[in-house]
Amino acid sequence: QVQLVESGGGLVQAGGSLRLSCAASGDIDSINFMGWYRQNPEKQRDMVASITRGGSTNYADSVKGRFTISRDSAKNTVYLQMNSLKPEDAGVYYCAAAGRNLIYWGQGTQVTVSS
Repeated sequence: QVQLVESGGGLVQAGGSLRLSCAASGDIDSINFMGWYRQNPEKQRDMVASITRGGSTNYADSVKGRFTISRDSAKNTVYLQMNSLKPEDAGVYYCAAAGRNLIYWGQGTQVTVSS
């Protein structure tokens, strides 16, 4: 089992920045992939950014050049630095971890961007 706890959401003006954190605990060694997802109006979760155990990163086209995913292995924490935020970036952000054919989700953190 893996537990994920997100933090860092909040209200920011357009053009501002936020950093989300996702702290993992439990069976850390089973994790091969971690990512950040945003819930869309259809209640589906779209990938925003991801990072593999090997350090490979991937980003949604809409956030490339503005968002950066990183990790601190010593703290078992993944971060999402979000810069130049736009109103369309707003939503509930979920951290996910996957490995051994299992996927785990955090509870979500709200990001609100005012125009």
